Amino acid sequence: MDITISETYLPQDDPEAALAFYRDTLGFELRNDVGYNGLRWLTVGPPGQPEIAIVLHPPAVDPGITDDERRIIAEMMAKGTYASINLATKDLDATFERLQAGDAEVVQEPTEQPYGIRDCAFRDPAGNMVRIKELR
Repeated sequence: MDITISETYLPQDDPEAALAFYRDTLGFELRNDVGYNGLRWLTVGPPGQPEIAIVLHPPAVDPGITDDERRIIAEMMAKGTYASINLATKDLDATFERLQAGDAEVVQEPTEQPYGIRDCAFRDPAGNMVRIKELR
């Protein structure tokens, strides 16, 4: 089989804050910035890996979502339980320091996990959980 991950989607409720986190703090490149009806969809990704992208989208804009569902999504985003992404780096300590210096909300400092990885966790400006593991 020849299947790869092309893009994944994370909600964002403040495009400028999302750019500050994903582009300026994490170091991803902005690949696309699309506006429609006063909303923005941002596509970012790691430099040198054009085949992998994260689309930062306005939450709950699908026409089939009810007002109650929109409220629940907003509540889950505020708690940080709606969406997440796992990333990896060769230098976890330097990445942690860069994110911490960028005022990202620290959830977990670099920790050796009992299941065999070392990782840390942050929340992005929309509340999404961003876990970063160390490549060994």
